[in-house]
Amino acid sequence: MTYRISVVPTVVTGRSPIRRVVTCLLVTLLGPLDSATSAAEPVPTYRWEPVTLKAPFAARDGAGALVYKKRMWLLGGWNPGDKVHFPLICNNEVWSSQDGLDWKLDKPNTFLDRKFDTSSDWEGRHTAGYVVFRDKMWIIGGDVNQSHYQHDVWNSTDGRNWVHVNKGRDVPWGPRALHYTFVLNGKIWILGGQTMPAFSKTPDDKERFYRDCWNTTDGVRWTRVRPSEPAWTPRGMIGGNVVFKNRVWVLGGGTYDTPTTKTRKFYDDVWSSADGVRWKRHVEHAAWEPRQYHDVAVYDGRMWVMEGYTKGVGNRKDVWHSDDGVNWHEVPETPWKPRHAASVFVFKNALWMVMGNNMEPDVWRLRRAAR
Repeated sequence: MTYRISVVPTVVTGRSPIRRVVTCLLVTLLGPLDSATSAAEPVPTYRWEPVTLKAPFAARDGAGALVYKKRMWLLGGWNPGDKVHFPLICNNEVWSSQDGLDWKLDKPNTFLDRKFDTSSDWEGRHTAGYVVFRDKMWIIGGDVNQSHYQHDVWNSTDGRNWVHVNKGRDVPWGPRALHYTFVLNGKIWILGGQTMPAFSKTPDDKERFYRDCWNTTDGVRWTRVRPSEPAWTPRGMIGGNVVFKNRVWVLGGGTYDTPTTKTRKFYDDVWSSADGVRWKRHVEHAAWEPRQYHDVAVYDGRMWVMEGYTKGVGNRKDVWHSDDGVNWHEVPETPWKPRHAASVFVFKNALWMVMGNNMEPDVWRLRRAAR
């Protein structure tokens, strides 16, 4: 029997240098040579390029990011330092673009003061749930920055006019913020999240870190799904979503500190499931540092983890990709500033990143480099 002997130093399955070398050698020495695959598939090379460093909207983080009707859509966001565009910390404006350079204001901010009518329009928010489902854009829940939990569900076909889907009927999975939202098996799902008593004025609001899933086909009627063991520990704080190879993937994440639990948690494990019940852990410690407030996506047949917030360092600027959740490759020489809670799109055969906690209105695009 013939064996393929090669060294693939860019494959990383853990943060230890020793573990990195051994893993590479095991893969290459123990794999038999197949005539159909006589050479290992080369890892694609990717490059970032700036689209604009001065987009027409005010800087923000945690804004929703959706691709719908051949446009990128930017929803709401957070910037407590900008009292002009964010008089109540978050706003509810909507922008869209076909090229990342020219942006159209489809819906001006109406979240201006405490007299705001919550039945006529959605409150400003960030780090909410955002998906495209049944040919509509959806907003699922929100944050706690207005001293209460936002348990509303909205959808729209044009970005300007929004329908309050569950008007008069709160979702059954509250109180909750920082949840992970995705579409799987013809349903909208939310997963994880937590309460935030330090921000809420809700009576008897207690600390809760969630480890459950809920799904719906209409935004009104929700079904609870309890993961079987083993499964991920309670968490949230993951932007975007990854549904890859007919499975939802949980890539890292974490928990926010509360008056009772004063230390945040940061994770770097990788889990996936086809049904929300049975979960598989692919790796306990991925190559990237444990993080929260990062963004994830599926682009070019790979899962992506980018930027975020890590313990002791703060904002990050690293970008990683994997086609199996175990072996991760870092994109070198990231040209943009460290940040977390950016807005990430997969659009026109490219991966796009808009702003984030760097608080500058920049737009960047990543594409596969020509060989």
